[in-house]
Amino acid sequence: MSMAGRLVLVAALLAGTATPLAARKDRDEAPAWQGASAEPENPYPSTYRPYPGTPTVLRGATIFDGEGARIDNGVLFLSDGKVTAIGGPDTPIPADVTVIDAQGKYVTPGVIDIHSHLGDYPSPGVDALSDGNEATSPVTPHVWAEHSIWPQDPGFSRALANGGVTTLQILPGSANLFGGRSVTLKNVPARTMQGMKFPGAPYGLKMACGENPKRVYGSKGREPSTRMGNMAVDRQTWIKAREYQKKRAAGKDQTRDLGMETLADVLEGKILVQNHCYRADEMANVIDMSKEFGYKVAAFHHAVEAYKIADLLRDNGICAALWGDWYGFKMEAYDGIKENIPLVHRAGACAIVHSDDQDGIQRLNQEAAKALGAGRRMGIDISDAVAWTWLAINPARAMGIADRTGSLKTGKMADVVLWNGNPFSTYTRPEKVWIDGALMYDSANPKLRPVTDFELGQIGGGDVK
Repeated sequence: MSMAGRLVLVAALLAGTATPLAARKDRDEAPAWQGASAEPENPYPSTYRPYPGTPTVLRGATIFDGEGARIDNGVLFLSDGKVTAIGGPDTPIPADVTVIDAQGKYVTPGVIDIHSHLGDYPSPGVDALSDGNEATSPVTPHVWAEHSIWPQDPGFSRALANGGVTTLQILPGSANLFGGRSVTLKNVPARTMQGMKFPGAPYGLKMACGENPKRVYGSKGREPSTRMGNMAVDRQTWIKAREYQKKRAAGKDQTRDLGMETLADVLEGKILVQNHCYRADEMANVIDMSKEFGYKVAAFHHAVEAYKIADLLRDNGICAALWGDWYGFKMEAYDGIKENIPLVHRAGACAIVHSDDQDGIQRLNQEAAKALGAGRRMGIDISDAVAWTWLAINPARAMGIADRTGSLKTGKMADVVLWNGNPFSTYTRPEKVWIDGALMYDSANPKLRPVTDFELGQIGGGDVK
């Protein structure tokens, strides 16, 4: 972009007349302060408001509804930010709506990434922007990932335009046994983290097993340095959390402790545990530990050995968030197989495709396709429509938002991707992406390709440091 072009764009932004941000003026301003309390219920509330949309019908596409159903030559109606109707070619189309001819194309729910570090490890990947791991103690449940998020990370717009990602969970890193709170975001441009924050989505607690915590702290000569040390520190921490929770429930006065507040909320079912864990034996240990202290694991992430205990995951209602074929890069990832996802699915457990990577998030559909192909080659017959559950309703369930998104059902958020071909093809790209019924990306319209302030470059120069 030329210097003159940058100046024009900046002036337009300041005037509130360029890009969809103008139509959402003040949408991410915080509400009035509500006063203090001993433990605020929601101290950093979402200020997200959907961008404005227009009633739209997509007609003639092959539709995957996100819960396993397929509709050929389908009709999808979006209005007032919701899915208003979905059905076959005979579905009535209201008058005075925008009708998109989607013959030969595919429509799916927006991709949901349950494991991302966008904003906390933004691009460019330099130390000054590395804010995802509070690696100062193995127990840091007091930190919240949302307080590191940089909304100007260009990774958000890449995930939208290249990957059709409409919702994502941002997690702290895995240096610690208790890494802190995660947060769920809508993938829209905003000036603040709160302007992206998914309204009403439950928080997650990032936990980690295995090599990472024992390597980080063992190298410092501190506990834990072994897997038994990992479990011991976990259990001792949960003992403290239960005592804190009991006193809180009884209304007894005690000094506020941010970490214990988070863990008490886990014990009360308000926060969902998202557990980084590779090996089958460690996942089994964590399941036992969760029963010892009365909490539930929502999902094991990076679980390359999930196929070995798929029945345990199924019986305990735990999802497995997995890569298509990323394994073998360290010892605990050594015994991964390409058939992991379809084997977990075949056992009746909840399988999810996730990224953990700023590039991988741009092609989660391809990660799912690789797993789907590996399963079919070993005789596991999974349809394309059913495989899309790995990117839609399953992550939504593990994140506690399946009642609002994750499938194309009447009344749910209109988070929708129109693909220019079969989304399991390497050659397919998003053509259009809607979030809450607002068209946020259109491959044919450069004005609907989100660009962050960071990508605009600098005006002038100088020696300011």
